[in-house]
Amino acid sequence: MAEHAPSAAGSAPEDALAAALPGPSGASGRPDRPGQPGDPAAPAADAARTARPRRSDATRAAILAAARDRFAADGYERATIRAIAGDAGIDPSMVMRYYGNKAGLFAAASTIEVHAPDLTHVPREEAGARLVRHFLERWEHDETLTGMMRVGVTNEAGAERMRGVFAEQINPVLAAVCPVPEEAQARAGLIASQILGMALCRYVLHLQPTVDLSHDELVAWMAPTVQRYLTAEHP
Repeated sequence: MAEHAPSAAGSAPEDALAAALPGPSGASGRPDRPGQPGDPAAPAADAARTARPRRSDATRAAILAAARDRFAADGYERATIRAIAGDAGIDPSMVMRYYGNKAGLFAAASTIEVHAPDLTHVPREEAGARLVRHFLERWEHDETLTGMMRVGVTNEAGAERMRGVFAEQINPVLAAVCPVPEEAQARAGLIASQILGMALCRYVLHLQPTVDLSHDELVAWMAPTVQRYLTAEHP
C-alpha cells in the first residue's frame, strides 16, 4: 500500500489560531508578522507558538495510543481511521493529516527501539542476566512494547513487525557473542521464547505470580536459562 507523508503545512488545528490572530497593517497594506515589536497581538502569538508543540505532541500521543489499542482489538484490516480517531477524541482528518493513511499510522504506532545492550563488553557469565534485566526495564518504561505485543498476538501485521524487530535489532547482538555462528539463529529464537513469554505473561495477561515478582527475582529465575541458550554447548 502506498504511503503518503503528511503535509508539513497546517499540521495541527492550532495552526489556524496563529493564522487568525490580528496584526496591524504596515505601509504596504500587508499584515505584519505577529510578534513584531509594538504589535499588540505579539503576546497572544507568542503564547500560540508556545502552545502548538505541546498540543501537537499530546495529539500525536493520543492517536498512537488509540491506534495500538484498536489494532490489537480489531486487527489491522478491520481497524479504521474513524474508529481510532473516535477513541482518541479527535476528528478523523487529524489522523490523516499527521500520518497520511492507515499504513502510515500503523508504521508509526509500531515503531520500536529495544536498544539491545552490547554484550561483547559484558563478562561472558553475566550476559544472560544483563539481557533479562535490560528487557524488564525496557518493557516497563516503553508502552509501545506492550502495545505491539498485544497487536502481535492478534494479527499477522503485528506479528510480522515483531519478527522484524528481533531480526534487525536483537539477532545481531546475540550473534556477536554466540560461540557457534551457525547456531545463532536457533539460540536467538530460544532466547526470544523466554523474553517474549515473560512479557506476555507479565504485561499483557497479567498472570500471577509473574506480575508480583521483583526484577531481581525474575532475573534470578530467568537468567540461567537465557545464559544457557546464549553460550552453552549444543545439547
